[in-house]
Amino acid sequence: MDPATLIGIVVAFGALIAMLTIEGSNVTAILLPAPMVLVFFATIAVGIAGGTIKDLIMALKAIPGAFKGKTTHPQEIIDRVVSLAEKARSEGLLSLEQEADDVEDPFLRRALQNIADGTDGEDLRILLEDEIETSAKSGRTAARFFTSMGGYAPTIGIIGTVVSLTHVLENLSTPATLGPMIASAFVATLWGLLSANFLWLPIGARLKRLTDLEVERMSLLMEGVLAVQAGSQPRLLGERLRAMVPASALSAAA
Repeated sequence: MDPATLIGIVVAFGALIAMLTIEGSNVTAILLPAPMVLVFFATIAVGIAGGTIKDLIMALKAIPGAFKGKTTHPQEIIDRVVSLAEKARSEGLLSLEQEADDVEDPFLRRALQNIADGTDGEDLRILLEDEIETSAKSGRTAARFFTSMGGYAPTIGIIGTVVSLTHVLENLSTPATLGPMIASAFVATLWGLLSANFLWLPIGARLKRLTDLEVERMSLLMEGVLAVQAGSQPRLLGERLRAMVPASALSAAA
């Protein structure tokens, strides 16, 4: 689990609370139901309006993954593929069918099963590339949904402020209340900016990054299993796969 998103959001809101405290204000000053309801619900609504219901479902399903951020170190993938190459060279490609039964990763399981079934190498590459592309499309759709909400939220906050200021102008006959009313009016703009930059945009960027990492993982596995099918020498295969991964990623895995 990579808690970067959770840590970042907590620290960001913590910094906001610290600022309010240092300035002698109170957190309750910005916790006004009316602007918060408008900003959050309207932002989600226009996000849905800008896509499809399927986009919404994919985005909702992606939320837990954005906070968990489960990733696999490249060295673990390389070691796994090398062990498969050693088994294939010593026991034959049919032995990979037994390995497939013990593999939790659906992508790798299907690849090994196809190798054991004798699928042609070129056909297997096309199949795996299509699966990688499909997975990437789903992840990027979810990322775009949150990124689009990050674009809508500030404008919706401004709309809330304009509506509130209209109400303020209706009460110019009571100057004593104008100050608090104007301050409350700008809370909508504040929540529009906060929700965009503290929630929606970071979650969208996180999902895009996780999608890129997943594509890299699946691509590394694809090249590895295709090389296993072709009968590559295990040590040489390990060197080839390490050459496909940035040195910083390999050192981070160590």
